[in-house]
Parts: sequence; C-alpha cells; structure tokens
Amino acid sequence: MGTEAVEMSRLKNGEAQNSRHKQTDQVPAEGFTALSDEYDGNLGKVSDSLENNIHSDAPQKRARQQKELTFQDMYQNQDMFDDDDDDSDWEPMQKSLEVMKWFCRNCTMVNLDDINHCDICGEHRESKILSYGFFASPYAEDNDLTEAKPKIKKEVGIQDVATSPSTAIGFDERMLLHAEVQMKSHPHPERPDRLKAIAASLATAGIFPGRCYPISAREITREELLLVHSLEHIESVEATNQMISSYFTPDTYANEHSAQAARLAAGLCSDLASAIVSGRVKNGFALVRPPGHHAGVRQAMGFCLHNNAAVAALSAQVAGARKVLILDWDVHHGNGTQEIFEQNKSVLYISLHRHEGGRFYPGTGAAEEVGSMGAEGYCVNIPWSRGGVGDNDYIFALQNVVLPLASEFAPDLTIISAGFDAARGDPLGCCDVTPSGYAYMTNMLNALSGGKLLVILEGGYNLRSISSSATAVVKALLGESPEFELGNNFPSKAGLQTVLEVLKIQMNFWPSLEPIFGNLQSQWGMYCLGEKRKQSKKRRRVQLPMWWKWGRKSFIYYFLNGHLRLKSKRSF
Repeated sequence: MGTEAVEMSRLKNGEAQNSRHKQTDQVPAEGFTALSDEYDGNLGKVSDSLENNIHSDAPQKRARQQKELTFQDMYQNQDMFDDDDDDSDWEPMQKSLEVMKWFCRNCTMVNLDDINHCDICGEHRESKILSYGFFASPYAEDNDLTEAKPKIKKEVGIQDVATSPSTAIGFDERMLLHAEVQMKSHPHPERPDRLKAIAASLATAGIFPGRCYPISAREITREELLLVHSLEHIESVEATNQMISSYFTPDTYANEHSAQAARLAAGLCSDLASAIVSGRVKNGFALVRPPGHHAGVRQAMGFCLHNNAAVAALSAQVAGARKVLILDWDVHHGNGTQEIFEQNKSVLYISLHRHEGGRFYPGTGAAEEVGSMGAEGYCVNIPWSRGGVGDNDYIFALQNVVLPLASEFAPDLTIISAGFDAARGDPLGCCDVTPSGYAYMTNMLNALSGGKLLVILEGGYNLRSISSSATAVVKALLGESPEFELGNNFPSKAGLQTVLEVLKIQMNFWPSLEPIFGNLQSQWGMYCLGEKRKQSKKRRRVQLPMWWKWGRKSFIYYFLNGHLRLKSKRSF
C-alpha cells in the first residue's frame, strides 16, 4: 500500500501550504490473482535454471522480479524470496529493525525498549497521567486512585450561570480531534493529550467538574473572525476540512477536524470574555486548543490557527470593555498578537519570553519593538537573554514593569495568554517556572481590572508540568492562596539586565517608570561592585604546585592552603 502526497501551492498573502494524504487505488482481486500466477511461473523458471547451473544469473533475475512487484505483492508472497543463498549482507538491516523504542507519554521523547522510565523526564512508560493528571505517580502504574473522567456530562450556557459570579471553564471534547495524522520522527508536541492531562488533573482535584462552571461551546462566526484575521487566512483554515492531512508550515499541521476545533476554541474564548466583562462570571479559564498567539492577520504558524486571545479582547470591547490588557507569559513571543494590536492604543500587549537576540523561536519580540502608528508604548516586550529563567525573574518583572504599567493603563479586562512551556521540565522552553510561581503571578494580576481575569491556554508540552501549572492557576482563580514564599526574590544578573533594558526604553512613553529605573540602576551598580570584589578575591588566591606536598615545602603547602581555606570560609 502506498501513500500519495498532493501538495497545494502556497496561497497569496500568507495563505497555507497544504498537503493531502490519500490512499491509492488498490489492485483488484482478480488482477492480483493473475499477477501472482505469472510470478509463480517465473519462480519455476528460476528454480529450473538454478538446478542446471548453480552459477547462473538467478540473483539478477530475482532482483528484477522484486523490482516489478508492489509492496502488497511482496507482503502477500513472502515465500517467493525464501532460499538458501547467503544473506549475510542483510544482517545489519535486520539488526536495526530489532531495535525497539517507545515514546514517553509525558514529554514525547524517544527511549529504548529495555528501560521503563524516560531518560529525559523520568516518567514511567505505563504512567496513568492521562487518567489522573499530575496526581498520577511518575514512577509506576497507580492502583489506588479513582480514575478521573474529563468528560463533562452537563454543560450550561453563560445565561444559566448561578447568580453569584464564580469561575467558569470553557472546554469541548471536539477539540481533541485536532491531531497530526501521520507521526514524523516522534509525536508532535502540540497533541490532544495536553488537554486530557489538564482535564484529568482538574477532575481528580474535584475542581472541574465540581467547583467551576462549564459553559457550552460555540463555534466562532466568520464575521467575528474578520475582526482579527484576513478573509484569505480564514478561508485557508476552512479549506483544511476537505483534507485528511495538511500543513501550513512544517510544524503547523491540520486535519479534517482542525478548522472546527479552531472555531470552537475561539468561540469559547469570545464567550468567556463577554461573560466576564458583563459580570455574569467572575473570571474564567479557557481550556482550548489549537493555541493562538502565533497566528497573525494573514498567517497560521507555530501550532496556531486562529488567535484566541485577540478574538477574546475584541469580544470584550464589544461587550463594553474600553481597554484590555493582554499579558503573554508563554515562553515564545506572541508575534501574532503583537502584529494584530501594534497600532491599537486600546489594547496593551506585554510579553515575557525567551529571545536570546532573536535566536529563539519565532525571533521577534525585542525590547525595541514598542508599537507603531501612534501606539508606541502599547507593546511591551520583556525578552529573556537565556534559558533557565525561573520564578524570581518572572515575579521581579511583574513587580517592576507589568504592574506599574498595568496600573497606569487601568484595563477593564485582563487576559493572560497562558503558555506553560516556561514551566520546569518543558522540553521546548527549558525554563524553571514552578506551579506555585504561576499561581502567585495569577494572584498578582487578579488585583487588576477589579478581578476580571481570563486565562487562555497557549503552549506547554510536558504533561506533568502543564497539568500541575494549570491546576495551580485555576485554584488561584477560585481564591486559594498559592503555596509560595516570596522571600528574597532578587532576580538573576541576566534578569535584572533585561528589566533595566525594558525600563530604559519604555520610560520614554511611560514617565512613571523613571523612579523604578533609577532605583534598580543603583541596585545594579551595587551588584556589579560586589561581583568585582569577588573576582579580585579569586585572583588573589594562589594555586600552589602539587609536588610541594611531598617535598621540603610540604609545611608551606599545607600552611598556605589551610590559610586560604580559612579566608575562603570567612568570605562567604
């Protein structure tokens, strides 16, 4: 059986490049029988030739026969190729086929079959994380937990929510149908299991269903999407429902269900934003996919089809919100969201992301990108210069950049583009934010907009990290205090440098940031002075030759080394 890939030409104005995968017509049974008889006859001739002359050209004839056969013929007539010839040259191929492997359910990394725990994340190959979420043991199968069913038996409309506003969650199982049809080298990181793990965690914790209100899903309309995306982009996404498999970019896939999943995700975000602004619910969490913050006006990319946060922001404004803050803490810059609002003063977009001088995907989001056409200062990028960024750096940036700007902007609704790929253990983000850190940041942002806060799921590809982080955020929305001790939250050297760089640029548009910049600059001076002192102490330390230990200078060696160690202890 063969697979034919039909590539569609790239559409103008950033439309998708699609590829269709379909099954080729199979050979009719009658034709296949006749073809088999013919090859049986040829096989008889080859056998007669071998009997007459052992040194004949039988191998060439057999190779020619194999070339004419289809894969289906080869599979159903394997006995044709059994002989006593020396097949030693095939042994390397046979050995390579015997190497078995499995893909980690938690992080998708490949492992050899002779081990039971992932070499990367330590998850057991039979882990039940999709049944219990992060409550499942990472070491072995769980037998003592009641399996959580993420399926929501009863959904209620926004108009049916109880009179006392609470936390609403948007989720629909049809979004699980969006999946890559043909696996490449390993499972795609943006996979249905992401939603399954979060839903299982919330169900196991008794949060959803339970303490949160489910809302019924609605597919976004074309008219609503046109407020964000071009018609060409919308039509290119819709065209995928006629294809078994297609790709907008090498890493942004679609199948026949993807267009509906994208409409459902955008519709849920739109309805949650409207409900929060109108006061029918207090806050909400959009448990949706495909993600959206890379999707721009005319293009789908970075696993994203429609920009859910942008749709929610404009829906909130239709519902009465004058100003909207979008805080994007996904580890990747939300280039699509920035493009959509870079000329809009009614939406303040702030992004914290890895940038590393443009070397980290998608390469946009430098601190100098501040907005345009009269909206300078309404795009704020906080670009980390390295990986490994953790709670202290994020909270420090919120305290000294995000909250001061947000307080002056005074939004009517705050939206978090909540990618959890900066979480500890994520294979793509490689940062170190903890679930408690995410919950603490959610509490900090909950003080804005009178508590009107919408959290929209973006990235995050380690199931244990994403499910524990999302659960911590939902608990914060419900009013639970995070288990996080702020203590000394002084940032890393690289984090402080980044914040200073951002403040220096943004205080040209927000003068209220000048005192913060001055204060932090003095702290930076003290930090540099302390580093110089440490370096000078290191330079003064003498490295003595090892052979002094056994010669006449052994006393001097031990005396000086002991003296240096004492000084070293006192210095710390």
